Amino acid sequence: MQCSDEPDESSDLVANSSGLCHAAPMTYDFAVGRTNPETFPLAAFQAAAQRAIARDHVLYTNYPGELGHEGLRKLMAARETEREGVAVAVDRIALTNGSMQAVTLVAEALIEHRDDIVITEAVTYPGTISTYRDFGIRMVGIPMDEQGMRPDALEAAITELTRNGKRPRFVYVEATYQNPTGTTMPRARRLEVLEVVKRHDLILVEDNCYGDVHYEGEKPPAFYALDDYPQQIYICSLSKIFAPGVRLGYFTAPPELFRRVLKKRHDAGSNTLAASIVHEYLAGGLWRHCDEQNVVLKHKRDLLFEMLSVHLDDLCVWSQPAGGLFLWLRFPDDVDRDRLATLSEQRGFRYGRGRNFHVGNEDVPYLRLAFGHVPDDAIREGVGVLAQCIREARTSNEPAKPASLFDPT
Repeated sequence: MQCSDEPDESSDLVANSSGLCHAAPMTYDFAVGRTNPETFPLAAFQAAAQRAIARDHVLYTNYPGELGHEGLRKLMAARETEREGVAVAVDRIALTNGSMQAVTLVAEALIEHRDDIVITEAVTYPGTISTYRDFGIRMVGIPMDEQGMRPDALEAAITELTRNGKRPRFVYVEATYQNPTGTTMPRARRLEVLEVVKRHDLILVEDNCYGDVHYEGEKPPAFYALDDYPQQIYICSLSKIFAPGVRLGYFTAPPELFRRVLKKRHDAGSNTLAASIVHEYLAGGLWRHCDEQNVVLKHKRDLLFEMLSVHLDDLCVWSQPAGGLFLWLRFPDDVDRDRLATLSEQRGFRYGRGRNFHVGNEDVPYLRLAFGHVPDDAIREGVGVLAQCIREARTSNEPAKPASLFDPT
């Protein structure tokens, strides 16, 4: 019996590491990308809810409309403007029921036929993969390195597709703390990718739902902040800086594309109650909230780094994300993936299996570890369990540590 995927963007589409239902309770859950329940601001959020309901209760008796709660839209426009240094108009922000609704609306708006082609990274968010598959979209995955999607491979793929009469509908990219790899595309690489997209007159869709889950270094600019190229759509979320259960995201785009996406909306708007309460809470200190949450998340990331170094430094390599909620781990090619999944399941360790993130469903020798919600003790104990499972799932005793996280070009 197959377990069904959880219905929202927090699930990342892995009921367990093998995709099979399990009888025993899981002890070490590194499978689901979500925020830390230990630091949820309960008292402050309760107080914000009381104030918001007293102020906005009349709004709850009406439909929110296609754009959504004005106060939260103003706050999100300010969020983008302050982070990117480019003014974002309030009437160019549309709230959605999580960023996945925006991903879905954009796909509906931009595709024309069930066999249309969309370009993505070779591995990407499973929610996007499943959405595109449901629409009949053919995904072409572009190889990655430590700086994200490779511009040379992007250019080659677009050129070849166009030559064969298969011009892509758009390019979808997660450039900041990419899911699942955790990689971040530097400014120079973004400019290269943007130039390729512009040269072929394609639409660029950037999904930046992890951008403010930031631990160190400079925050890289969004594509729209680098160039006023009008063929861009930008998607963001409140799931990762606040909580996925509030189901709030948004998108922005230049006027023509903005209206084109909104025409696919038929739900009368996003949740006004959730939006008004979240606005009331975050308006008192959006960046302070991010900073406070990120301190704890960084600690969890660093603890995971430490435990991996103790238990798997001789056998595996992994990404070094400067933000986000995920770490991408490469294990030896001689590991039996199905046996690893079975052993891990039996011992209560959940992870994201590599093939769940691959646009071609290839069973790649990787797994994703989501650390944001995992208790410290589970990180300390669980990595050792994973390490033992990997060792037992190997089919040889030869030295097999991968030379790098990504294969060389």
